[in-house]
Amino acid sequence: MSDNWPPGVGRRILPETDSTNAEAARVAASLHGPEWILALTQTTGRGRRGRAWVMPPGNFAATLVMRPAEPPQKVALRSFVAALALHDALVRATGRTDPFALKWPNDVLMNGGKVAGILLESTGQHDAISHIAIGIGVNLAAAPDPDDVEPGAVPPVSVLGETGARISPEEFLDLLAPAYTHYETQFLTYGFSPIRRAWLARAARLGEVITARTLRDETTGTFETVDEAGNLVLSTPAGRKTIAAAEIFF
Repeated sequence: MSDNWPPGVGRRILPETDSTNAEAARVAASLHGPEWILALTQTTGRGRRGRAWVMPPGNFAATLVMRPAEPPQKVALRSFVAALALHDALVRATGRTDPFALKWPNDVLMNGGKVAGILLESTGQHDAISHIAIGIGVNLAAAPDPDDVEPGAVPPVSVLGETGARISPEEFLDLLAPAYTHYETQFLTYGFSPIRRAWLARAARLGEVITARTLRDETTGTFETVDEAGNLVLSTPAGRKTIAAAEIFF
């Protein structure tokens, strides 16, 4: 553990687990504070919409589990907090800023390819959330086979493949945890506005034409901004469209 490890935050390293988000759900009730769970091997990792997250050896799979007090709408904004922390950790790991950009709603790009993803899962009843699991996967050592990716999606890349930088999952966690705590403190102190501004400053394809697809429809327009609720805002021939959840295609 590094000297910069945030105080009051737990750190659990597992040789193998099914899914770090699943492990987070199993241990959440017993925790007295936030905790990072890192798995060196993950056998049934998940991405968004239940897709499998393929994890070649040497890649990063971890979950931050915490028990927030805010309503669900605010809790969900932590995907932006996590994205900023990931960006900072990748910059620290590689010594470079130019390759990285943030793709709405929860991916990190490197040289235009997907290097990391975020998956938020929570449990609770009504407007009370008992815990949130912020799952993070990073292609440190290898990228999954492109055939495992949805057609038209951003192709996967790895940190090692793009830069030659070798970093272990444990070393990356030592960079990510303090970066997350920095932005979490900012989020709790000042709200979403500074997080939103910082995210937009790192956003991929801002001001360009993109396509947002949901299970029911597809919208193409100019990526105008992300609003105060974290929604994607597109400028289209039919007017401004606000989109709460979608898959983005360039």
